[in-house]
Amino acid sequence: MSTESEKAAPPAEALVAEPEKGAPPPATQPTDYFAVADVVLRLLVFASALISVVVMSTSKQTEMVPPYQVPRPAKFNHSPALIYFVAALSVAGFFTIITTIGSLYSLLKPGCSAKIISHFIIIDVLLLGIVASATGAAASVIYLGLKGNNHVRWGKVCSMYGKFCRYLGASIGVSLFATVMLVLLVLLSVYSLSKKIPK
Repeated sequence: MSTESEKAAPPAEALVAEPEKGAPPPATQPTDYFAVADVVLRLLVFASALISVVVMSTSKQTEMVPPYQVPRPAKFNHSPALIYFVAALSVAGFFTIITTIGSLYSLLKPGCSAKIISHFIIIDVLLLGIVASATGAAASVIYLGLKGNNHVRWGKVCSMYGKFCRYLGASIGVSLFATVMLVLLVLLSVYSLSKKIPK
């Protein structure tokens, strides 16, 4: 009797419900394009900050200065504004690495992204203020180098230190790009956070 009942019982594999024919495949997690854009923008900010710091740090030129015809070097560390620029962009690049790691984590773990985004907004706004102020301070130095100031009799030094001024201009241009990317990051983070708030 037991052998006949064992033969009549269906195998355990047959008890598992088979998916119906024509049924849709199991739903996968949709790609969060806002999180992908966030990672890309943060990588652009880091690259811009790194390039700005490297170009500014390597800006150096030595020329013979009249009337004594003595060699006088021009370096970024001769100006407090340019030192602040290098320090500010270095801080921005460091914190961008941290936020990029956090953004990648929120991309892999969508459940905790709202809390991370709220912290990102605060950090990005602070970095935006730091980078924008440093860019403005450095731009004022290069403007004085190009135009001078007749009221206080500051001469135009970029006519003599042309290579040095070109390095400064390139570094400031790249930092302006980083500033724009940070503005886009703040807007993207605010929009992404607003989408996660229940209506």
